[in-house]
Amino acid sequence: MKRRIENIIGENIRNLRMQKDMKQNALADELNISRQTISAYERGITLPDIYSLIRIADYFRISLDELTGRDEI
Repeated sequence: MKRRIENIIGENIRNLRMQKDMKQNALADELNISRQTISAYERGITLPDIYSLIRIADYFRISLDELTGRDEI
């Protein structure tokens, strides 16, 4: 299940970034993290911690549920 969640979160981050026509560098600068970290999130190599998830959701003006793929509870 962990792998599935990583893929959903990473795919959502990538899709949101692409919708804004942003490069990984630009998003990384906005979030004050490295481009490599964004890449790792998007590829499902690592999961963002809760504080990073909140910053990402806030930046894109979406809920944590949307970011993490929890649209059905």
